Amino acid sequence: MRNEPQLITYVDRLGGDLAGLRAVLDGPLAGAFGGVHLLPFFHPIDGADAGFDPIDHTTIDRRLGTWEELATTIGADFDLMADLIVNHVSDRSAPYLDWAANGADSPYDGMFLTFDSVFPGGATEGELSAIYRPRPGLCFTVKGVAGRSRLVWTTFTANQVDIDVDHPASVAYLDTILDRFEAAGVDLVRLDAVGYAIKKPGTSCFMLPETFDFITRLGDACRDRGMAMLVEIHSYHRTQIEIAERVDLVYDFAMPPLVLDALYTGDGTVLAEWLRIRPTNAVTVLDTHDGIGVIDVGRDQTDPSRPGLLAPERLDALVEEIHRRSGGASRRATGAAANNLDLYQVNCTFADAIADDDRYLLARLIQVLVPGVPQIYYVGALAGGNDLELLARTGVGRDINRHHYTPEQIAADVERPVVRRLLALLRWRREAAALFAGEFSFDLGDGGAGSGADGGHRLTLTWRRGVDGVEARIDLATATFELELTDGGGNRVVSDLLELAPARS
Repeated sequence: MRNEPQLITYVDRLGGDLAGLRAVLDGPLAGAFGGVHLLPFFHPIDGADAGFDPIDHTTIDRRLGTWEELATTIGADFDLMADLIVNHVSDRSAPYLDWAANGADSPYDGMFLTFDSVFPGGATEGELSAIYRPRPGLCFTVKGVAGRSRLVWTTFTANQVDIDVDHPASVAYLDTILDRFEAAGVDLVRLDAVGYAIKKPGTSCFMLPETFDFITRLGDACRDRGMAMLVEIHSYHRTQIEIAERVDLVYDFAMPPLVLDALYTGDGTVLAEWLRIRPTNAVTVLDTHDGIGVIDVGRDQTDPSRPGLLAPERLDALVEEIHRRSGGASRRATGAAANNLDLYQVNCTFADAIADDDRYLLARLIQVLVPGVPQIYYVGALAGGNDLELLARTGVGRDINRHHYTPEQIAADVERPVVRRLLALLRWRREAAALFAGEFSFDLGDGGAGSGADGGHRLTLTWRRGVDGVEARIDLATATFELELTDGGGNRVVSDLLELAPARS
């Protein structure tokens, strides 16, 4: 996989279909991306969870195109990432409907988790309250199965029924999806919701030792088919470090809140500490189709004695500052204010969370310069604001950051100064990809401690590869920077991203 910027996008929300998305990649966004993560494009894309509850995980929604089109329009020229939704299956899928109708006589009996299948002897109040879930309440839904009511396990929504990933029917189901991905030329598989995949009585049912074993088996299955694997888990930062030791790639979900914290306070101390210990086999993000994670920098939710990267009062201040800068829009889209109760994230576009173009571009500069593969969410690529109209229409908090772009809106947005500078940065980062196989170092000036202009606000990020290099001197307090570019022995200093020209590789 190329170490070049990747675009994260829904097909229908940026281009309409596969051909339309390719036109955007070749037109307004030309040269900025070497890879594309296509958010769920399976049948259907407009279910209960924006495609993460497919009825048929091996069929492309006909409104978007076909597997052949996917391979030829996107996969032929870009690294292609697709989601493997491992934890659950739609309650409208053929396997579930067969089991719901026939129960023990179904070939899928045992594939779907129920209260009884996990707790055959019953469960205590303590066991049930210990289960970790990203929503309030218990993770069970009453459904009819073969004429009687059953408590089925539903970690996310009532329409997404969890599966026993060790059951032969589940193993065959997941293998069929991987085979389909391999045939379509998918390069990278993103494991969605894998942290919840293993259920075990008396535990949190989240990121257990058996979960790590399951991730290892899936990684082997992907690599056997020539695909790499990216693990998507919002969790305690030490857990991310452990996961990174066993997989190809992990998300750096701690980066978005820590970059915001550094730019809000002018103090890069905590960000620098994370740069010191973070895994480098990472995909770096500032925004995704989900919200801005806060659980990733807080204390361990399954063991509160383990402190987070940010102290509780500083994390609270960070969340409140997002709400303030977004004019209260993020508060309306988060938690009990919205239909989907997100306990571990704040729903807001990254641009509105910063509400300052210079700091927005500085955040992107940090993102593309730290070790890892930078992924840019489609709304973020256009420095988009919160979609309050969509939020009001659906009541789904995450929709505030899931705008449907028209061609006219895209054409207008790419002419905005902030977007022109961001695209210049991404094009440079793509052309300079070879440099990022070199040596990375960083330094936090003014003693590396304190806050604001009194210390810890001068961050230097450096890459060296032979005679080529880049040194970014960033002032977090004033939101200014200088890039010193060394190319074949020559030097130039850039203080405006529009001045970036393709680097020699």
